[in-house]
Amino acid sequence: MRASDIVVTPTGARFLGRRFPCTVGRGGRTGGKREGDGATPRGVHRIVGLLYRPDRLAPPADWAVPIRPGDLWSDDPDHGDYNLMVRAPYAHSHEALRRADGLYDIVLITDWNWPVAERGRGSAIFLHRWRKPGHPTEGCVAFRPDHLRWIVRRIGYETRVIVL
Repeated sequence: MRASDIVVTPTGARFLGRRFPCTVGRGGRTGGKREGDGATPRGVHRIVGLLYRPDRLAPPADWAVPIRPGDLWSDDPDHGDYNLMVRAPYAHSHEALRRADGLYDIVLITDWNWPVAERGRGSAIFLHRWRKPGHPTEGCVAFRPDHLRWIVRRIGYETRVIVL
């Protein structure tokens, strides 16, 4: 492990010598991730994208991509777009990226089961804002909003997310 890695442990996350409280999936951490289990997959994950809500904040980094109305994430393991960003209208199972609650105002996308998804292995492991301290996610890793902004500004090409 390197200082540039975001290391997610049972007691929080470490990054660049700092510790951050975070939450993980309601299903805990797992080595056998499946779609809908609510678990956060253990392992080493690369950061492959950064999304943000341009109507709520300035770009958090020069490589951030705006979330537009109609941007969705496919979580339908029976569809060819499984675990990919798609656009509305989309008749298959999906998650809206443009949320009213602000959880996805900043979203770091990991390479979990991407770019070629194995059906049913789980989709969309993001790093995003938490709902409240200690409140679990559906499998993602969530941070306090100010901590997430601090982290995003310091991510480099070499940064990995390591879930222990």
